[in-house]
Amino acid sequence: MILRKMFSRAWLLTTLLVLAGTAFCARMGIWQLDRLEKRREFNAQVESMRAAEPLDLNNNLPSDIGLMEWRAVTVSGEYDLENQVVLRNQNNGDQYGYHLITPLLFDGGAVLVDRGWIPADGNSAPEDWRKYDELGRVNLTGQIRIGQALPIFGGVADPELSSGQTRLDAWNNFNVERIAKQIPYPILGVYVQPNADDENSAPPIAFQPVVELTEGSHFGYALQWFSFATILFIGYPFYLRKQKQTS
Repeated sequence: MILRKMFSRAWLLTTLLVLAGTAFCARMGIWQLDRLEKRREFNAQVESMRAAEPLDLNNNLPSDIGLMEWRAVTVSGEYDLENQVVLRNQNNGDQYGYHLITPLLFDGGAVLVDRGWIPADGNSAPEDWRKYDELGRVNLTGQIRIGQALPIFGGVADPELSSGQTRLDAWNNFNVERIAKQIPYPILGVYVQPNADDENSAPPIAFQPVVELTEGSHFGYALQWFSFATILFIGYPFYLRKQKQTS
């Protein structure tokens, strides 16, 4: 009997390895299906927000704005240039630099704005960033984005403030919630990413990320993992039967 042979002393270790391999492959297939579902939810979010009318923050400030990532937005106000920060590890082509993040005060509130890329060279301190000051009222069009509280895989978390330290000027992650805590007035829990201007080559250079609304290869990978699991689970007994016939 094959089942008895599978759990005999001679084949027990091999059987356990096969069962573990089967479970691992099945779990990886489920993981890929979970990633596919998350990708579909992301695509639906982007498509629904891009289909919505642009949100004018000066006239409409919804309480659920944190659920509106990727929606077009307009806002008019003045920059608070005293509370700027930069986001490290940002490139413009092959040039290393930062993104300049500035609070914008508008009628009814305040919001962080990713004004765009500036070179690292000559911009090591907040006073260096003042050469990019935009004074007076500015009118912005862009899209709503949410921050990144945790570093991406392999990234570096931002340090906690040391004793006597009141703020961080340079950040590894765009943690809107933490940045907001060092600003002396309430600020929205999202930020505005202005539309890129192809004719503007002077820093700060705004940009918009390219978003691919595809399902990727997750379904194909899931089928592969489930196939591996099936081959192990069904093929192993056939292998033992063949070994028995040979012997």
